[in-house]
Amino acid sequence: MLSIIGESTMPVIHTASVIHAAQSRPAVTASGSMTTLASPTLGAAERPVWRVDVVPGAPAGPLHIIDVEQIWTFVAGGAQVACAGETFVLQAGDTVVLPGDAERQVTPDAESGFSAIVTSAAGSRAWVVPREGEGVVPPWTV
Repeated sequence: MLSIIGESTMPVIHTASVIHAAQSRPAVTASGSMTTLASPTLGAAERPVWRVDVVPGAPAGPLHIIDVEQIWTFVAGGAQVACAGETFVLQAGDTVVLPGDAERQVTPDAESGFSAIVTSAAGSRAWVVPREGEGVVPPWTV
């Protein structure tokens, strides 16, 4: 009998999930709005994706911690992103990868604000600094 390790005889079924714009979920905070584009509860995505929109003149987001890596791609405007003691100036077209468990804060450009597409692992938790308790699961990630 021939045995090949790692090869499966089970068929692999691939299906696509389509999430229409009308199905997206908006959430608003003091600093901006997050719109869930895909998530585990919206289209069966293993990795949530959301859009962040911050208007010109909006305040900086709070200094906070996310327990998993996040990837932010700026699609309009710009921002200063402080992470783990460093500050980066980002404009449309730039991407920043923020490590998990690092303190971070996003400050929008005062004149342009910004829009960004963001992704992280499902089930992430967030804390406002100082990190206390169990944190919260951002609703745009579920």
